[in-house]
Parts: sequence; structure tokens; C-alpha cells
Amino acid sequence: MSELKEGQKAPEFTAKDQHGETISLAQFNGKKVVLYFYPKDDTPGCTAEACSFRDNYQGLIAQGIVVLGVSVDDEKSHHKFATKHNLPFTLLADTEKEIVTAYGVWGEKNNYGKKYMGINRTTFLIDENGIITHIVKKVDTKNATAQVLDLLK
Repeated sequence: MSELKEGQKAPEFTAKDQHGETISLAQFNGKKVVLYFYPKDDTPGCTAEACSFRDNYQGLIAQGIVVLGVSVDDEKSHHKFATKHNLPFTLLADTEKEIVTAYGVWGEKNNYGKKYMGINRTTFLIDENGIITHIVKKVDTKNATAQVLDLLK
């Protein structure tokens, strides 16, 4: 699949959230969506990113923005992560790697010379019509919300 670009329609998806409920992108038609992909629940960078969205959540909601986090961790792991850090938004379990593949964020990574497959941390901003307006590939985990809000200005 070719790389997604700004201006393209966001790929539709359906997945289970941390409460076992089925969530699809279509449910959020008419709203702006921050769709962020992160490597693993409860790791330092991923926790910093999630907490940035948590700490600024009311401001995002006030602007009509929905936050959806996606990793390949399962529902149980997401539930534990969300509960531990009081995350008020939806975490989607993509255990079959369908969403990460559709969005082109699953790929080879290199950590201290060790190569492996994983999620490349990326944030997609999707408008009310389901169009990708911005793609953030260099995510500042501690300031993820500010990064998003700067793009929406």
C-alpha cells in the first residue's frame, strides 16, 4: 500500500476499545479526530504522550476534537493502561495489525542495532469529512497536544 498523504480520505476501521466496545472511524463523522499511533502501553514515551492528551483533554473536547489512541496491545492491556493513568479517551486494540497497516505506521524499527517490526509513532489529524489534514511523524511525546493544537490554528 502506498503512503498516506494529507488531503486523502482516512482509511475506515473498526476495532475494540479498552472496554470491549466496537468503535469505528465512521462514528465520528462531523467531528475532528486526533488518531495517534503509539508503540506500547505503559512505556515511558507512550505514557508521556497519553498523559499529554489526558492533561489537555477538556480543551480538545471544547474544540470538538475526539482523541483515539491505537497500538497492537490487546483490550486488557489498554484497560490496565487507561485505568492506571486515568486516560479519558478511547484506546483501540489493533491486535491483527489491520489499522496500523492501513495507515502505514507498521514497519521496521532499529533499536541499538537490533531490527524488529513495530509501530512508528505517528499522529493523524482527520477533519469532519474524514479527510487527513495533517500527519505528524516527529511526535514530541511530552507536548503531543500542543503539537496538534498548533497545526489546527
